[in-house]
Amino acid sequence: MSRPAVWTWAEVDLEALERNVRLLRKRLPEHCRFMAAVKADGYGHGLLEVARAAVRAGADELAVSQLEEGVRLREAGIGVPILALTPPHPSEADRAARYRIAVPVFQATWLREMRASRRSSEPLQVHLKLDTGMGRIGLRSREELAALAPWLRARDIEVAGVYTHLATANQSDDSYYRDQLGRFSQMRGWLAEEGWPDVPAHCGNSAAAIQHPLDATTGMATIRVGAALYGIDTCDPDVRGQSSLRLEPTLALYSTIIQVKRVRAGEYVGYDCTYRAEQDEWVGTVPLGYADGYSRSCAGFYLLMNGVRTPILGRVCMDQLMIRLPHAVPAGTVVTALGRSGEAEITLDELAAHTGTIPQHVLTMIAGRVPRHIRSAATRARTRAL
Repeated sequence: MSRPAVWTWAEVDLEALERNVRLLRKRLPEHCRFMAAVKADGYGHGLLEVARAAVRAGADELAVSQLEEGVRLREAGIGVPILALTPPHPSEADRAARYRIAVPVFQATWLREMRASRRSSEPLQVHLKLDTGMGRIGLRSREELAALAPWLRARDIEVAGVYTHLATANQSDDSYYRDQLGRFSQMRGWLAEEGWPDVPAHCGNSAAAIQHPLDATTGMATIRVGAALYGIDTCDPDVRGQSSLRLEPTLALYSTIIQVKRVRAGEYVGYDCTYRAEQDEWVGTVPLGYADGYSRSCAGFYLLMNGVRTPILGRVCMDQLMIRLPHAVPAGTVVTALGRSGEAEITLDELAAHTGTIPQHVLTMIAGRVPRHIRSAATRARTRAL
């Protein structure tokens, strides 16, 4: 069976992503709009491909990291509402307006600088960002809102949304989550006092969509879903155990053995001589390294070859790593760094736990030099055979 003509590649399963969107969509009330977060190049899957798949599956809106990502979506013909979650430089306001990309506001200084640089009268959509306890970005006081209000009343400004971010929606202890919801309700009251009583609100994230789908959408126009689109359940393990939700992984990572050698007992493998063979063994070199996003902290982990674990030996290098083989195999043999191989599987959760991070980080670390290929029926068959 054919495979990509590269040594290392990732396969993106857009059909699985679409199924995840539909599964999550069913959990929400009919009135609630679904905003799919495709930021950070679609969590490393490919911005345009993921955005199109999410919209096909029922996403009403999209969220990106930066204005430039939104521009790429517009220029590719995507017409649904887009929110850039990081505020652009004030001088970019005309560009945001021209491409109909909403931006967050939370500081009067940003609006003042934006006003000084605007040359267009096209309406600029803004979402007011409130900090209810995340401590990241957003206004926190009634006074800050009062300072913003005069600028928001300009004729070329449209207040299209108000939102916050929930810091602990994934945890089984929901006390802080409840505190944030209460704070959000109070702050929306401030907005009503300033003359905006019915601004569409959104605060729910992936964890809220999974664990609190009704709470997170009560009185809300939209829920934002990111990690869950890509098969990641961000909830605490004890919460997951009580859920029947079964999200599907959407990305697999493969490479190829490019050299096989016989290493004698007592010989060393890799930088700093951190691995010494205790007996004669077969070692394969794989062109996958930390410049591909396969972290040095993956040392001590393993790859899969035909469903068999092959331990990583010594340090992960910039462009390569070495694995212990159960026997000699031909150069060109495919190995799995993430995903299924026969009856075995390396999951995102497992790889993230080994490296001391979260699954989202693993996905977004995969470098741009690793080509992404859309999985098809043929590649599914090939994967089962690996």
